Amino acid sequence: MDELQTIETRHVAEEELRSQLDLTSLPQHVAIIMDGNGRWAAQRGLPRIAGHKEGLAALQDVLEIGHELNIPYLTIYAFSQENWNRPESEIRLLMGLLERYLTQERQRFQDRNIRFLPIGRLEQLPTPARELVFDVAEETRHCTRQTLAVALSYGGRAEIIDAAQQLALEVQMGSLLPEQINETLFEQHLTTWGLPDPDLLIRTSGEARISNFLLWQIAYTELYFTRTLWPDFRRCETLLALLDYQKRERRFGRVSQSVAP
Repeated sequence: MDELQTIETRHVAEEELRSQLDLTSLPQHVAIIMDGNGRWAAQRGLPRIAGHKEGLAALQDVLEIGHELNIPYLTIYAFSQENWNRPESEIRLLMGLLERYLTQERQRFQDRNIRFLPIGRLEQLPTPARELVFDVAEETRHCTRQTLAVALSYGGRAEIIDAAQQLALEVQMGSLLPEQINETLFEQHLTTWGLPDPDLLIRTSGEARISNFLLWQIAYTELYFTRTLWPDFRRCETLLALLDYQKRERRFGRVSQSVAP
């Protein structure tokens, strides 16, 4: 099958999948663990950075379809706290890739009314990447159609610890009583404050674990695991995940409505 036939086949498949979607029950917030870039590259005898570059193309596809379907929030796991343990050469390449991506996309974010929201221990980023991240976040702060939250130097446990330390400091200073601490107040000290909790969490590459991502926020999130490597996770794969989500009954601890009292 040549490239043109492949494109035509995928277009037909996408149209069929889209026709099955219930546009009134789409998730408002989708979180993604983008896993498998290295394996994708290794399968093709390419350096790991080639997988990360192709992963950006997959991200563009997912962003595009989310924009078309008016899914207002997307959070991606771009660089974890644990990723700092990777070889320095790979970290430099990843930070360079981040800078190139933001440089290329900063105007498109504004044109499409997309807010770029970095979350994580951003102070640990190298200075050029950190400054660019903050600049693009400020430039798009007013955008309201869609929010792209990008987890950088992020860890779910670290986020919870940081929030607990901030609350402890407020108690120590006398501006807060311990009994005033509740879930809402705690959430206000998380880097995701202002975002709804994810409705759907997607993890690619066949791994079935959370990997320290959004540990507080995914208490009632629907989980979707796929063997597809992230660079191959494109428009059709996104629609398949959304269709699977629409089969779920979200009860949030309540008894199913189909069960007689």
